[in-house]
Amino acid sequence: MNTTHASRGLAAFALAALPLAVQAQGTSTSTSDEVVAETLNPLTVTATRAPRTADETLASVTVIDEAALRRQDPTDIIDLLRGQPGVDVSSNGDFGKTSSVYVRGTSSKSTLLMIDGIRLRSATAGGPAWQFLDPRQFGRVEVVRGPRGSLYGADAVGGVVQLFTPQGEGEPSPRISLGGGSFDTRRASASLSGSEGGTRYHLAASRLETDGYEIIEGEGDKGYDNTTGLVRLAHGFDNGAEVGVLALRARGNTEFVGGDTDFVQQVAGLYGELPVTDAWKSRLTLSEARDRTETAAYDSLFDTTTQTLRWENTVWFGPHELVAGAEYQEDDIAGSDSGSGTYAEESRDNVAVFAQALMDFSPVSLQAGLRHDDNEAFGEELTGHLALGYALDDRHTLRASYGTAYRAPTFNELYYPDLGYFAGNPDLEAETSATVELGMRGQYARFFWDLAAYETRVDDFIASTGSQNENIDEARIRGVELASGIDVEQWTLQAALTLIDTEDRETGNRLPRRASQSLRLDLDRELGDWSLGGSFIAQDDRFNDAANQEPLSGFGQVDLRAGWQFAPLWSARLSVDNVFDKEYATTEYFDGRDYLNAGRMAFLSVNFGQ
Repeated sequence: MNTTHASRGLAAFALAALPLAVQAQGTSTSTSDEVVAETLNPLTVTATRAPRTADETLASVTVIDEAALRRQDPTDIIDLLRGQPGVDVSSNGDFGKTSSVYVRGTSSKSTLLMIDGIRLRSATAGGPAWQFLDPRQFGRVEVVRGPRGSLYGADAVGGVVQLFTPQGEGEPSPRISLGGGSFDTRRASASLSGSEGGTRYHLAASRLETDGYEIIEGEGDKGYDNTTGLVRLAHGFDNGAEVGVLALRARGNTEFVGGDTDFVQQVAGLYGELPVTDAWKSRLTLSEARDRTETAAYDSLFDTTTQTLRWENTVWFGPHELVAGAEYQEDDIAGSDSGSGTYAEESRDNVAVFAQALMDFSPVSLQAGLRHDDNEAFGEELTGHLALGYALDDRHTLRASYGTAYRAPTFNELYYPDLGYFAGNPDLEAETSATVELGMRGQYARFFWDLAAYETRVDDFIASTGSQNENIDEARIRGVELASGIDVEQWTLQAALTLIDTEDRETGNRLPRRASQSLRLDLDRELGDWSLGGSFIAQDDRFNDAANQEPLSGFGQVDLRAGWQFAPLWSARLSVDNVFDKEYATTEYFDGRDYLNAGRMAFLSVNFGQ
C-alpha cells in the first residue's frame, strides 16, 4: 500500500467534507448544539492549569472524552494515542510490550504523562511505562502539544498527556464488563460511582490476561497480564473547601524475547482546596508515583518513586486570572540494581516556583508564564511561555506562542553503573528547547477545525558517544497539524493529519522511529439501539536507528467496531482491529528482526451499567 498517496487522498476527503458540516449546522436545534459543543469545544485544564474551552487555551489540544473511550474500547493507551494530531508511537509489539510516545517529534522522555495531576515516569529510564496503563480506568484523556515547562517543569518539551479518572456523581452507578477474544485474551472489569452528602466516590478494578502472539517470528507467543485497582474519593464542604484522595495501582507480568518482567505502576495523592476569599483559591497537593520492574533474566530491579508537594494559588481580577505557587519534588531509586551494580547516587530533589497570568482584553487574550527550577543533580533552569490570541469573530481565533522547556537527564544517563565499556555521565546538562507556533481555530455549532504550524529547536541533545552519554547533538523539528471534528445527524467524525520534519543537525538524519506523515480518521454512527464505527490510521515509513540505515515500511490499518443495546443497562460490543491483517513494525530487535504488531484481532464484550 502506498501510504503517502492514501494519506493525501483521505486528507483531501476530510477537507472536502468540512463545508458540508458547516452547511449542516444550520439545521440543528440550539439544545442539541449545546450538547455537541461540549464534545467539539470541551473544557480542558492541562494546557493552562485552569478550566478553558479548547479555543480559549491558545494551544493545540486534543480531548478524548468518555464517549469516545467507550466506543473505541482500546486494549491499551497506545492504541488510543496512535495517529492523534502531532502524536506518534512505537512499540515492541502489542499487549504490555515496551512502548514510546513521541509528541511533535520529541523523544518519549520529553513527553510528560500525568494521572489526575500526578506525574508518572521511571526516574531511571526517563519515560513512563505507557504499556501498563489500562484505558478502562480513565474517563478522559487530554493531549496538549507544545512546551509546557513553565507550568510543569522538566520533560514537558513536546507536550503533556494527562489521564483523568472518573468522578462519582448522583445515585450509585455500578458497571460490569466481561469479554474475550483473539490470542486467548480474557478481560473483566467492575466499578461503582456515585455521590452522597457532598462526598463523591469512584471505585474500580480490572483484570486482563492474554497468551499473546509471536512478537518476533519463531520466538513463541509472549503473554501479558495486568490487574488494576482504583479508588477516588472527594468531599466538598458548604464553604467551598474540598479534600480528596486518589490511589491507582497496576501490577502484572509481561513476557519478551529472553525472559519476562514483573511490574508495578502506582500513583497516590491527597489534596485540600480552600477558597481564601471570593477571588482567591488555594490548593495543596501531596503525591507519590512509583514505577517498579523486576527482570530475573537480567538480575535487575528498578524501583523508582517520585514524591511531590505542590502549593498552588489562583486569584481572579475580573476577567483576568493569576496562578502562582511552589513545588518540591524528590526522585528516589533506593534499592534499584541494574544487574551490573547499584547507582552512585540514589536520590535528587528539585525546588521550583512558578507564576502564570491569563489576561482577557477581548478580542485580544494574553497568556504569560515563568518557572524557575533548582535541581540537585544538574543545576538551575528557567522556562517561560508567552501566547497571544486574537478573536477575528465569534467563530475564528488566531494564536501565536513562544515557549521554552527542558528535559532532565535520567538516573541512567547520569549514574548508570560502570560496565567497563559504558557508564553514566554525572556532568550532563539538561536538554533545552525553544518552540514557536502559529495557529488558527474555527469553532462552529457542529464542526471545528484547528490548524497549527511550529518549529522546535533542542540544544544539548543527550546522545551516546560509545563509552558514555554526552551533550553533543542539536535537533530541529518542524511540523504542520490539522485536526477537525464533525457531529451531525447521528454521525461523528474526527480527523487528524500530521506532517513533520525531524533532523539531527549534526548528521542531517531524521530522528529514529518517527513517521513524517500520519493520518487518522474515526467515524461512528448511532442507529437507535445499534452503533457502528471504524478507525483508519495510515503512516509512512520511518527509520529504526539514528544512522537511518534500518528502514521500517509505512502501513495503513482499518479497525471496525459495533455496539448493541439489547436490554435496559445491558449492551454488547464487538471490535475487529487490523481487519485486513496488515503486518507491520515500528521497531526492530537488536539483530534486525522486526517487532511485529498484532495481526487481525477480534474482541467481544458484554456490559452492564450506564
